[in-house]
Amino acid sequence: MRLLKKIKRYHRKYTAVLVAFFFIVSMPATSSAFSVKEEQELGAKLLYSVRGAFPLVDDPDIDQYINSLGDEVLRVAGIQYFDYHFYVVDSKDFNAFAAPSGLIFFYSGLIAAMNSEDELVSVLAHEIGHVVRRHLAARMDKGKVSTVATAGLALLALLTGGALAPALLVGAMATGRSISLHYSRIHEEEADLLAYDWMKALHRDPQGQVKMLGTMRRIARYRSEKLPQYLVTHPNPEARLEYVESLVIIDKKRGGRGIVKVDNFAFFRFKYRVLSQVTESASFRDLLISLHTSARSTEFEKKMSGYGLALVALRENDYPRSLQYINQAIKDFPDKIALIGDRGYIQLEAGQLVAAEQDLRATLARDAGNLFAIFNLGRLMARRGDITQAEKYYKSVLSAMPEYDKAYYELGRLASSQKKKGMATYYLGKYNLYRGRLRLARFNFNQTIKNAKTTKKIKEESEKALELLDRLQGK
Repeated sequence: MRLLKKIKRYHRKYTAVLVAFFFIVSMPATSSAFSVKEEQELGAKLLYSVRGAFPLVDDPDIDQYINSLGDEVLRVAGIQYFDYHFYVVDSKDFNAFAAPSGLIFFYSGLIAAMNSEDELVSVLAHEIGHVVRRHLAARMDKGKVSTVATAGLALLALLTGGALAPALLVGAMATGRSISLHYSRIHEEEADLLAYDWMKALHRDPQGQVKMLGTMRRIARYRSEKLPQYLVTHPNPEARLEYVESLVIIDKKRGGRGIVKVDNFAFFRFKYRVLSQVTESASFRDLLISLHTSARSTEFEKKMSGYGLALVALRENDYPRSLQYINQAIKDFPDKIALIGDRGYIQLEAGQLVAAEQDLRATLARDAGNLFAIFNLGRLMARRGDITQAEKYYKSVLSAMPEYDKAYYELGRLASSQKKKGMATYYLGKYNLYRGRLRLARFNFNQTIKNAKTTKKIKEESEKALELLDRLQGK
């Protein structure tokens, strides 16, 4: 009974991951480790369920920033087998993981513990290192499990790390064979060495990697309750820290390579944008005020805390105070065009459409690829009833971020307002597809095809989407 209650309690949160597990069962079973092709197939199937499985912090600027850092590492990592996708998960847990074929997740609790872009890049590069060396595929060696279904259970436990995982592993343990759910010391050293070399190639400071491992060691030493999942799946922070420190010493003796000092404004803007959405306002405000008033805070930290307070006020719908803080941030950082876009967003939320348009267009004049500004210009045009321009901006976002479900949702609203039912259900299908709601997506695409007024092109696109769903669901 307790097991059943536990499964029911976590049913909603992990429904999409369970769907992904059943996808895995449909893969052919062999006695060897997963091939590259099988890992690509598994990753493709997981891709459409991760949004339903995990509560993602999913704004264009957040996605754009972390994926740009990922692309930066991949440029020096060489030719890859997989297409990588980087996500931020709304969770206080200190965790990150790499799923099959380059799906990499960072929990907001881990981001909260970071204090520089180099620290974030070090963890990101470490996770890419596991994918490059295909450590996950090695851990899921099908010769060590009874069935591919068992491998799916082990993978599910690895990805979630939650209270549901032990219950789901009951079947796997019944085989009498152990399933390793943590990387070996050799795997960790390989990933650390790759991350270190890539950071050197990018002229980034290896102290970012050292500091992040120091944080992990501190947590491992002094946290009295259960260790965070990241330290379970990525063990031995003490040994890993010593290893990376030895690499730094060797490099210094050899003369090392030039380090480019990183401007951490973009990182802290990203961090505070994430925390403002996942942290209770009062506690986030207290943190920011303590940074602003502490004698130990640097001038940069004090100025950035003001930016964070603008986000807190915005979340509380206190638009005058939010604008007051963001205007001060613009004075403090006059060369940061992203802040003009932030002010435009606040003005849009406050209903100040003329001022919002001026700021959003000014942002794009200096940063034409700013997806945050583009998306919000779409929202602004939709409010004004300029459907053609709104569609243009939303589709521009989707050309850069084809998985961004909110843009499909907004396009669906526009189509519905024009009484284009077939088009509206098509966009709703795309929205549900990328939200991991595959049954609803199938229903939407079927509705689109049945609608007599749906254009030939959209019917063909819907048929392709249904074929994709068939492949994903093993039909």
